[in-house]
Amino acid sequence: MPRQQPDQPPAANDRADWPEEEDLVQQTFGPDPLAVRHTDHYLQEYVQSLAEKWDEIVDWELRAASEGDFFIDLLRRHGAQRVLDVATGTGFHSCRLLAAGFDVTSVDGSPAMLAKAGQNATARGLTLKPLRADWRHLSSQVPGGFDAIICLGNSFTHLFTDAERRKALAEYHQLLKPGGILVLDQRNYDLILDQGYQSRHIYYYCGRDIIVRPEYMDEGLARFCYVFPDQTTFYLNMCPLRIDYLLALIKDGGFKSVQSYGDFQDPFSREQTEFLVHVATKPNGQDAG
Repeated sequence: MPRQQPDQPPAANDRADWPEEEDLVQQTFGPDPLAVRHTDHYLQEYVQSLAEKWDEIVDWELRAASEGDFFIDLLRRHGAQRVLDVATGTGFHSCRLLAAGFDVTSVDGSPAMLAKAGQNATARGLTLKPLRADWRHLSSQVPGGFDAIICLGNSFTHLFTDAERRKALAEYHQLLKPGGILVLDQRNYDLILDQGYQSRHIYYYCGRDIIVRPEYMDEGLARFCYVFPDQTTFYLNMCPLRIDYLLALIKDGGFKSVQSYGDFQDPFSREQTEFLVHVATKPNGQDAG
């Protein structure tokens, strides 16, 4: 059986605990950053100052070149039209899919990132449909019937407990049409935990002269550091989910026929892959029986 990640106290469900947008300016991790292992802390991580620099990390042009039309082609192969992007960030994938003709609803929990995504869409002549929402409560805020849900950018690892991950997957499952697909990616944390961190810096975080590296890593915390040429530094705390654990979790969530890609390729070697993309299908009426 895959090893289960350690649980932390449940996160608050009351969205009144969200900080006011004007308070989300600088990151804060308190006196012991390594003790920060709870999901809702992302609200203190994706702040305005990081949102303004995030596109330097991604580099839209280089990222588009590195992944090509992988996601566009994948969604078209599955006949998807209505797509829910649950980890919009600054809008890279939402904008690419909108430009390709998909009907996209763009969700994020960070108002700063959503605002930046809106600016990026407008600059490209696109109209974003933004929604600030928490994955654990999506179905109460978003009408269902999506052909596909995408959760990209290694974002699922911001959930720190098994219960929260199962809750989020249940919400995704509920919002998908029968036969719809969930597309969820992750870093290859197995490789980092077992062999140490190595990166060719050609997938996902493609920005030139940006240092992206783990400052600390154990089975329950991946604390990544992002250093810009002007020496501005940011941190993100994530839970390093092992591959087999996440695959089992997805199947436990009611999905079937999970197919994985390594650095956008199939077949691939886990020992040489930096990022994985998992594609899981919600059973249709015939499958459910």
